[in-house]
Amino acid sequence: MKRSVLLGSAKYPVSMKKSVSRLIAVTAVLCAPLVMSSTRAPLPRNVIPYEKVVRMTPGLSGLPTSLNFSDRIYAFTHLDQLGFSQDVLKLALKGFDKISRKGVLSGDSIISIIDFTRSSRERRFVVIDLRNMSVLYNTVVAHGKNTGGEFAHRFSNRRSSNKSSLGFYVTREPYMGSNGYSLKLEGLDRGFNDNALNRAIVMHPADYANESAIARKGYLGRSWGCPALPEKDSRSVIDRIKSGNLLFIYYPDKKYLSRSQVLNS
Repeated sequence: MKRSVLLGSAKYPVSMKKSVSRLIAVTAVLCAPLVMSSTRAPLPRNVIPYEKVVRMTPGLSGLPTSLNFSDRIYAFTHLDQLGFSQDVLKLALKGFDKISRKGVLSGDSIISIIDFTRSSRERRFVVIDLRNMSVLYNTVVAHGKNTGGEFAHRFSNRRSSNKSSLGFYVTREPYMGSNGYSLKLEGLDRGFNDNALNRAIVMHPADYANESAIARKGYLGRSWGCPALPEKDSRSVIDRIKSGNLLFIYYPDKKYLSRSQVLNS
């Protein structure tokens, strides 16, 4: 007489129990990879994996540089907490991609942004490491004395204008000048900042660019058109961004945004 066992509410022969057990075991093995993979949260649609970003050389060439990459950089660097708009970052990345394709950048994937929509009381200068998605520096920066008081709103590419110039720059070699350890800047936006070398527009330290100056005047001191930095930060910033890295000076000037050859070519 065959022995039987109780499965559920019915009796089945022992031989059938063995068959059912084997079926359950095989099913578990086959389904295990599916169960494991389902525990991994998929990336949101159209978001570039971090591993792909790390492989980018020399810059963003070959990668989508629209909303999705901008989203990831913006989120990882917490630029919103530093007061920077994502719209400004998008423009900076657009220019970075176009200029890097021309082979004029060092390949460090470093971009610096100055947002002149913000008060000179604020830390409106930021240096971003795109490859590692991190902020390297965030500090105050001075604008030209004829560009405005607390806020910048007038810009020029002319010599002796004592105004700041908008657009994209590539950093050149540092040197010791009358203002100390300084950095040459070559303007890449024709008609807007391509006279920078002739105007001696450079990045340099200045005592009037220290945040302590804000307490005396209510806003940061001003330069003759140069992006002047606090003395305590300038050397380390210059050494990090020198020799072939990109600087973007932004203001929502309609003429610049519509005619910039970098942004519109």
